[in-house]
Amino acid sequence: MKPFAYVRATSLREAAAAHARHPGARYLAGGTNLVDLMKLGVEEPRALIDLSRLPLHEVRELPDGTLSIGATARNSDVAAHPAVRARYPALAQALLAGASGQLRNIATTGGNLLQRTRCPYFQDVSTPCNKREPGTGCAARDGIHRDHAVLGHSAHCIATHPSDMAVALAVFDAAVELYGDQGTRTVPVTEFHRLPGDRPEQDTVLRGGEIVTAVLLPAAAPGAVSLYRKARDRASYAFALASVAAVLQLEDGRVRRVALAFGGLAHRPWRATTAEALLTGAEPTEAALREAVDAELAHALPLRDNAFKVGLAANLARDALATLTRRAAGHAP
Repeated sequence: MKPFAYVRATSLREAAAAHARHPGARYLAGGTNLVDLMKLGVEEPRALIDLSRLPLHEVRELPDGTLSIGATARNSDVAAHPAVRARYPALAQALLAGASGQLRNIATTGGNLLQRTRCPYFQDVSTPCNKREPGTGCAARDGIHRDHAVLGHSAHCIATHPSDMAVALAVFDAAVELYGDQGTRTVPVTEFHRLPGDRPEQDTVLRGGEIVTAVLLPAAAPGAVSLYRKARDRASYAFALASVAAVLQLEDGRVRRVALAFGGLAHRPWRATTAEALLTGAEPTEAALREAVDAELAHALPLRDNAFKVGLAANLARDALATLTRRAAGHAP
């Protein structure tokens, strides 16, 4: 047994103050990832600051049409919310593709964003891992890395980010609302997670003691359609080998707006800006979709055992964009 302090916060200010008083503290909401890491010995917090009683669980529509999803809103509740299902269907699909029903009933929006990689070497304290213990090396590079990154990785870390939800948020241009000792700020979700570089232990751009308070989804564009697709080793309760989220809006038979993001390929959700630039203003023919997706994935640097991910992701993306093209043109449900 490793003892730790426990604080049940009643306000954001109290939570931030408690975190400052306890070096090595961690915030606790659903605990579906943090508690597992504590059992494995990966996380050894000096204190747990419980945020679950804070009033951060609502999904609210703001006057400008923005949808605010509270940080402690449960994944299952967000997936079932009428506004999410109607305006941001890819988000509902991504949430339902993650974990199991039991876990979705406990896991929170903020915790989903902050969950740590499922790399087995990160979770095994007997092996070297720069993310867990900087400077010790990356055992995955020469080990078993079939599930690891093909985009944006470095010599220091080849882990992937496990969230399905974050991939969908990336294509909706969502922002993450944060509270800290310097006040409130918002960060685009596409800038919230970091690539590993030489500091893989830093998953996000969070400053010390900051709390995720909400995710903000801009008003959905009229006529835009979206979806989320995921390839995995089994039909449920498995992380993505590759996934894709996409949003498409057509005007006069050409792409007015497109957003595409990949999951399971990188240290963070990978926004496919090269593909988006090629498709914007173009007629979404089969050839155009293929050219755009292939241009994006030309950046890939697969490892010994995971080159299959590039073709898998390409097929997912092309099929998703073709499906959305038919839907946007009114030819498919």
